[in-house]
Amino acid sequence: MAEELFRMEGICKSFPGVKALDNVALSVNKGEVHGLVGENGAGKSTLMKIMTGVYSADAGAIYIEGERVDIDSVAKAHELGISIIFQEMTLCRHMTVADNIFIGRPAHKGPLIDDRQMHKNAKKILDDLGININTYARVATLSVAQQQMVEIAKAISYNSRILVLDEPSATLTEREIQQLFGIIRNLQKKGVGMVYISHRMEELSQICERASVLRDGQYIGTRNLKDITMNELVNMIVGRPLEDKYPRYERKIGEVALEVNNLKAHNRLPLNVDHFYVRKGEILGIAGLVGAGRTEIMRCVFGADRVESMDVKIDGKPVKIGSVIQAIDHGLSYATEDRKFDGLALGLDVEYNTNMAHLRQLSKFGFVNDKAGARNAERYREKLRTKTPSIRQLTKNLSGGNQQKIVLSKWLCNDAKILIVDEPTRGIDVGAKFEIYQLFNQLSDQGVAIIMISSELPEILGMSDRVLVIHEGGINGELVTKETSQEEILYLAAGYNKMESKATPMIS
Repeated sequence: MAEELFRMEGICKSFPGVKALDNVALSVNKGEVHGLVGENGAGKSTLMKIMTGVYSADAGAIYIEGERVDIDSVAKAHELGISIIFQEMTLCRHMTVADNIFIGRPAHKGPLIDDRQMHKNAKKILDDLGININTYARVATLSVAQQQMVEIAKAISYNSRILVLDEPSATLTEREIQQLFGIIRNLQKKGVGMVYISHRMEELSQICERASVLRDGQYIGTRNLKDITMNELVNMIVGRPLEDKYPRYERKIGEVALEVNNLKAHNRLPLNVDHFYVRKGEILGIAGLVGAGRTEIMRCVFGADRVESMDVKIDGKPVKIGSVIQAIDHGLSYATEDRKFDGLALGLDVEYNTNMAHLRQLSKFGFVNDKAGARNAERYREKLRTKTPSIRQLTKNLSGGNQQKIVLSKWLCNDAKILIVDEPTRGIDVGAKFEIYQLFNQLSDQGVAIIMISSELPEILGMSDRVLVIHEGGINGELVTKETSQEEILYLAAGYNKMESKATPMIS
């Protein structure tokens, strides 16, 4: 029999005008990885913040090993052995790995900090987890995956018995995800109970025994994953069947909308792209390994990064794009990869974020027409079905899926002819993904050319018409989606040529 480690029951939490949680339950056994799933805004983050002492519940009870506890602060949660690893990392990039693991709690030798002992303690934690990272390395020099490992080590340094992992794989490659799973399995052997929040359904069956579903702040149920299909789990999450994960249909593809030739740059890494194009009504997928240069190439096309050379044609006519403003003037839009960092002004409201790239059209003689701006924000809130109490709501208070809809609204209201979307569904739930895919299909029907950068190969294959595979700053292959596979894309991404990829039957 599994031994229960942690239990929450009857949890309720309200904010002004919103009941975030209503009679929610969750239990985790020793050594269990328990999935927590639900659409954006379902209440997952609120429940975890109550669990880790950020919020206090209005009603309900929390038990650890059968004993009722009160968690009224983050410090109290740490004292009880509860830690959380947030989706957005909270490390100090200029400090060393050891400094980050024991931040605010360094080892002392008398009145002085014992730096040597702190590094020794940090190395022991990393070694126990099977993580090979130099404790003297600055966090800024580490890969995203390594920074994620440091976050885990930091959480374990509190002698955590209960660990919450919030979208831990969102920015990791497949190989890095498997490394993360190895660390999680090591923690399981030590009896650590974990809550694993993810929108990637395929991950749950690999790492979780059970999963609990929240919807609109209510507890829907807990299921053993071996007894339920992923489609049944998705139905529980969204409250309706999704017949097709990718709502594809035949698109009416027109003339070339954007053509790029002779792109050379040397910013974050050397770029050398001879030629590519996207047609009106087409979705062009951009695939490749993390760090291959996918984002960097598109930033150059959008005028966000400097280039040594680049020839651009829009609708067959040569144009000059040397800045973001010039790109926007020519009908280009770019929904960036990191919506929180460079896609949104989180401290401002929905109305401002929707209109921020549209202010010139809303202005006359230097004054913004506030009424027109409000009408525009309301129009796109309805069009994209963004869930927000009002357009005056601060963007930081919305779920990830709704924030992503605002990023898209910001560019769509500019009547974009060419839309570049970088990881458009990262960190959002299956229901919101489906709505965004439907939106892309609607835009393609209107003749919008879409360039979609994605690390999820099923998404690339499910939504795009053609795929460009990027390797080391250049295009290593162009594939017709209907005629290719994940294996072929991966081989091209790894630097092999197309003939080799077709001749090799499988990946070791």
